[in-house]
Amino acid sequence: MVAETGEKYWGRFGAAGLLAFDPARGILLQHRVSWSHFGGTWGLPGGALHEGESAIDGAIREAQEEAGVPDGAVRARFTSVLDLGIWSYTTVIADVQERFDPVISDPESVALEWVPVDEVDARPLHPGFGAAWSALRALLEVRPAIVVDAANVVGSVPDGWWKDRAGAASRLRARLEGLEVPASALELAGDDWFPEVSMVVEGKARAIEPVAAAGPAAVSIVRADAAGDDAIVAEVERRVAARRTVIAVTSDRELRERVERAGASHVRSAGWLRDLLDSTD
Repeated sequence: MVAETGEKYWGRFGAAGLLAFDPARGILLQHRVSWSHFGGTWGLPGGALHEGESAIDGAIREAQEEAGVPDGAVRARFTSVLDLGIWSYTTVIADVQERFDPVISDPESVALEWVPVDEVDARPLHPGFGAAWSALRALLEVRPAIVVDAANVVGSVPDGWWKDRAGAASRLRARLEGLEVPASALELAGDDWFPEVSMVVEGKARAIEPVAAAGPAAVSIVRADAAGDDAIVAEVERRVAARRTVIAVTSDRELRERVERAGASHVRSAGWLRDLLDSTD
């Protein structure tokens, strides 16, 4: 892709790179071979997107091709997009779920290394990555988590949920899998986030069956042993203790006050979540 001013960009359909983050080892950087674009610098594994390919799929595919990142080894947390109008580059920030050692698997890499976060600036960085690194680094400590009052959300629409509470909860859980949330909806920087999701179920809805995650954000099912509100507050407290930025979802006024006292950064209504799901379905 060539801009009117003469700059050349790789990828007719845009490009994407993977910023794999391991708190114990840092981020995975690629030392680019001398003949490549900005050769000799350090950047992220990545490359051109295929037609119709999502940025997340493309970034992971390229990282597998260039660095041997195994299937299922990372989970996307958020994306950051540089959009130049005629071309865009998406950085996919992903948490390492299974520890792995990178492998040079194509001629574009001189070396692949896990670089501690505090040492990244000491490397000669690819100009594009170097310009974005400060903002990306600040967001590495941000981990949003959504705690859902399932009974309140399911009960907000008269669709016959009372006839099969476990089935209604299962349908909500299916819609929450791989939830993608615009940064503006979470009042965060970046572009799209894939928050951790906890769904608290009570009563007959506790019969919901566990299902393996189908997308980048798995839904944790919390079965309330007694009062559902107490379980929701406890889950908010647990997530806050784990240094998560917690968004609680409930329209119950008393519960809203309790989760705020428990440390929730924001409380959103059942309607907010339903509107979000409707916009992304």
